[in-house]
Amino acid sequence: MSAQPDLPLRPMTLGELLDAAMTLLRARARPLLLTAGVLAVLEQALLLPLRAAAVATPPVYGPAKHHFGAWWVLVAAGFATEGFVICVLGAIAAAAAGPALLGRPLRDRDVWKRVRPIPTLFAAVVFGAACGVAAFVGFVGWVFVYGAFGLVSAVIVIDRSGSFGRAARLAMRGGMRGAWTRIAAYVTWFAVRMALGAGWVTVLTWLTGDRPEWLGWTAPVAWAAANTVAYAALACVDGVLLLETRIRTEGLDIAISRARSRGQDEAAALVYAP
Repeated sequence: MSAQPDLPLRPMTLGELLDAAMTLLRARARPLLLTAGVLAVLEQALLLPLRAAAVATPPVYGPAKHHFGAWWVLVAAGFATEGFVICVLGAIAAAAAGPALLGRPLRDRDVWKRVRPIPTLFAAVVFGAACGVAAFVGFVGWVFVYGAFGLVSAVIVIDRSGSFGRAARLAMRGGMRGAWTRIAAYVTWFAVRMALGAGWVTVLTWLTGDRPEWLGWTAPVAWAAANTVAYAALACVDGVLLLETRIRTEGLDIAISRARSRGQDEAAALVYAP
């Protein structure tokens, strides 16, 4: 017998979906935040030489005079790394989202057993590279790539299909509802990241009248901390969004209820059967 599910087995509004994603993050904070923290620190280390080459100053790392080309490469690299990280974390969130929808208990260490690491890493590399290239050639392309294909790691874990095409079809349904939901969540957490990663410097400068000398090493730490929370939250949005989209457009809730009434394994309904 399943316990009370952590995620509602019904279509949700945007606000409800974002709330459900935070519920999932709180329930699986340990594996999500630990992994996000490690990847966020590695991301900052990777971007350090690019920031130096672009003469980008903390905490915002905006463009410097006569170094716009190098700064543009830095921006594209940032979009590539964050795409990779969110995609990897999306697999962990998806591994926890299925049991949360069914109300099944799951230990944190068992979350890892549900993740498919090889196809997830391959998809994350492809998705991250696509985000970086799309950002480099223009942000309109990035909006499409991020919105349309970002569900791929959740598809790999929950649907067990691993298809970018499947991820895009889900995101484009209902007037691109999934894609716009991902963009809305990104914009929301981008504002939070800016506040946590750079806002504190503005307040400190206003209070002291000067920029702190230790800003060079504290800014990457602040950005890593901000990205840790934001990346994990965005990954949870993907896990919840995939399930909600299937409930809304494929009758996943009906399939689960039918399996329950027949005494069958309701988890089998999560696997996508074309």
